[in-house]
Amino acid sequence: MVAVVGGGGLGVAAWQRGAGKPSTPWAADERPGGESAGASGGAPGEVSSDPPSRERATGSGVPKAGSGTFSTARVSGRPVGSGSTLRRYQVQVENGSGISPDQAAAEIQAIVAHPRGWAGHGRGQFQLVAGHADIVIRIATPDTADRLCGEAGLDTGGELNCETGKGVVVNLRRWVQGSPQFKGPPAEYRHLIINHELGHALGLGHLGCPGAGRPAPVMMQQIKGLEGCRSNAWPYAANGAYLTGPAL
Repeated sequence: MVAVVGGGGLGVAAWQRGAGKPSTPWAADERPGGESAGASGGAPGEVSSDPPSRERATGSGVPKAGSGTFSTARVSGRPVGSGSTLRRYQVQVENGSGISPDQAAAEIQAIVAHPRGWAGHGRGQFQLVAGHADIVIRIATPDTADRLCGEAGLDTGGELNCETGKGVVVNLRRWVQGSPQFKGPPAEYRHLIINHELGHALGLGHLGCPGAGRPAPVMMQQIKGLEGCRSNAWPYAANGAYLTGPAL
């Protein structure tokens, strides 16, 4: 189960649903040459003291390579959302990336718990955990992301994210810099990454633009282009309406 991902988010992960079966993988979010409340139960960690790699991506300020080893966020939280299915997720960050695992996990948890996200609209329960999880979200330097994705036969070209049967790999460059196709700050693009991936975990496929000037659905591959839509990082509008579009 593999998919190159990143434009709209993480693409499908190896989430295990209620019966413990892995979810169905979805088509690529991103191709080379195209475009895929703080945590409770512990205080966010300090910024990582790991020295960043000396090898840097040209002009990006993002480490091109790290240690190849990962640290797991120590924080965990209460389940958020409603429904019979609980999906547990764990966050790991590559040592040498300059990113704090605890801070990354807290940011992801805040995205998941946001009232415009999936958890706020009865789509299921989600819980950040430090131990056994249904999915591991790894933030990795470009070289390490290429290696992990390459083990699944995927060419991510130093730029892309991927999903494999072992979990999700988020390219550090995308996490830090966002996407040139997404008209918003990198922090907002990270919302799109997480929400897009959770949508796949819920069994949702890709959507197209519903019309010029309208918000792009979170399940749209926005990194490939907006097709006249406006960038959007949330599944639901402020009034609670689901932001959808034509199925692809």
